[in-house]
Amino acid sequence: MSKTVAVIGALDTKGKDYAYVKQEIEKRGHKAFVIDTGILGEPHFRPDISAEEVAKASGVELRELKEKGDKSLAMSVMTRGIALIMRDLYQEGVIDAGISMGGSNGTVIGTAALRELPLGAPKVMVSTVASGDTQPYVGITDVVMFPSILDVSGVNMFSARIYANAVGALVGMLETEPPPKVGKSLITASMFGNTTTSVNQCKDSLEKNGYEVLVFHATGTGGRTMETLVREGYITGMLDITTTELADELVGGVLSAGPQRMDAAAEWGIPQVAAPGCLDMVNFWGLDTVPEDLRDRILYQWNPNITLIRTTPEENEALGRIFAEKVNRSTGPTAVFLPLKGISALDAPGKEFWWPEADEALFDSIKRHIRKDLPIYELDLNINDQAFSDAMADKLLELIAEDSE
Repeated sequence: MSKTVAVIGALDTKGKDYAYVKQEIEKRGHKAFVIDTGILGEPHFRPDISAEEVAKASGVELRELKEKGDKSLAMSVMTRGIALIMRDLYQEGVIDAGISMGGSNGTVIGTAALRELPLGAPKVMVSTVASGDTQPYVGITDVVMFPSILDVSGVNMFSARIYANAVGALVGMLETEPPPKVGKSLITASMFGNTTTSVNQCKDSLEKNGYEVLVFHATGTGGRTMETLVREGYITGMLDITTTELADELVGGVLSAGPQRMDAAAEWGIPQVAAPGCLDMVNFWGLDTVPEDLRDRILYQWNPNITLIRTTPEENEALGRIFAEKVNRSTGPTAVFLPLKGISALDAPGKEFWWPEADEALFDSIKRHIRKDLPIYELDLNINDQAFSDAMADKLLELIAEDSE
């Protein structure tokens, strides 16, 4: 069955490249729906949606952009306009997938468009910056970044192969039948290497009770993605065991999920069990990336690319307050669990991050700042002990049942 691919890009400066991509899509039996984002000159061929329409979607006339000659303003206008157009096109059933190509500016505009497609909808960006840090472009979506190798500036023996390969990858995604929906209610869980045992034990228990558990790696992107699914209405309950991203946000680590972490479940009122998992650590890359003022702290090299810093009692007091304030906003059934024998695999008697005074500062702060009507369960166990996992899983099942009554 033929499907429609949105082809997004500047047809004035890269028109021949896009004509080739359009031809490749059609050669494979699908339709190309072309959207022009170029503002410098006339398009190489007629698009389905003009650059004038893209600018107007953002509330600006293209003529004004050309007259002002402000490149930064033009980028902002076209980026905003293309995102709005793509969202509407997908919601109206006009397009099924998207592809774009470009350098750094083209990648900003192209990925802004592609990020509007939902999870699972094929989306490919052929880019000169695909081999660098792609997080600003991909965000928390499943955009596939395809290195262009050469600049996107004409069709030659090398670029033609790259473009054809990118289209082939996109078409392969388009023609892949999605797996059947399992029909189970979804629960999210946050996990780190130091809470893997706990999360897996909870997952086994919840799956035995008929739920499907989606596990997210608490690396900043993972936390944001998890909360996006909550806000999009997919999730029945949250097992937020690993809230370590709060520590990176506070101390300046590299795996922060931003100041909105732990907000989604509270705002949407879904049942949640929360624990201060891995708030004993802040993450940096290799040892040489640790700031000078932190190098005299307790350090642990998790692997050659990740260095962990133990949080202090003072930081834990602040983290306890932040954790409690997040949970306090809950409008749905909520419970907090505190593992008194350690909040990670490294935070256990005899282990590298075992620091009872620091944990006590965290727990005391949580209890001092938590809403009085929210239950706190203090268990004389490590977070990875089977009994602790069982208690959290059982409580979440109880809260979900309570919420459905």
